[in-house]
Amino acid sequence: MSSAPPSAAPQLVATDLDGTIIGPSGEISERTVRALRAVEELGVPVVFVTGRPTRWMAEVAERTGHTGLAVCANGGVVYDLHRERVVDHYPMSVEVGLEVARRLRAALPDVGFAVETLDGFSREAIYDTRWDLGSELRVDEIESLLDGPAVKLLVRHQSLDADTLLAQAREVLGDTAELTHSSIGGLLEISAAGVSKATTLARLCADRGIEAQDVLAFGDMPNDLPMLAWAGTSYAVGNAHAEVLAAVDHHAKSVEDDGVAEVLESVFHLRPA
Repeated sequence: MSSAPPSAAPQLVATDLDGTIIGPSGEISERTVRALRAVEELGVPVVFVTGRPTRWMAEVAERTGHTGLAVCANGGVVYDLHRERVVDHYPMSVEVGLEVARRLRAALPDVGFAVETLDGFSREAIYDTRWDLGSELRVDEIESLLDGPAVKLLVRHQSLDADTLLAQAREVLGDTAELTHSSIGGLLEISAAGVSKATTLARLCADRGIEAQDVLAFGDMPNDLPMLAWAGTSYAVGNAHAEVLAAVDHHAKSVEDDGVAEVLESVFHLRPA
């Protein structure tokens, strides 16, 4: 696998957050922040493309200077970091959400569901939340929670790892919805069919007259694979999931070693921090 930079300067940089530029400490390093800001000062947009909900973006916006757009919820939401507001979204219908829940529960009775909407997060009592405990809008059965379009469904299983859960869910659901994961534990993320990090990023680029071949992308987990396959030049950071490392031609150093910053410094001829 190659670590060589692209031959032509990219017109847009797209990067995942957690595990790619946000390490175990939960923060973006000074070196990475400087590199991202330097790229934007050259007139090259930087788009954060993340599985995170919008409510988890305020700290990122503050750290990186409140500039540009973010693709959140694995493509389900476009978020303006400057004004901290949603500018577009691609939700799953109630009917599809209920069908997804019915079929998954029939096949995997022990799963618990949670729902992300533009208003916030709700969950079933059986869904073991690790980050949003106490901030739920509601705790109820999935049939009651799905009373409007969802930007993302979350499915947790206590005994299956994420790869196994994803494989089994794909057998059950086929192309009914877009399925992925971004964690080691048994957590599955489900978007409307045809909605991924790649599709929403492609829309943003098309609006700006930027082609896929002119996009530089970074990621680490299976939910990044569509984006990494779409972009003209893609890097997996060294700590990435094995499937991502195998799928992507270019490899950067790990998030803890500022791999993304190092590549940006090389590609854009920036002075290293």
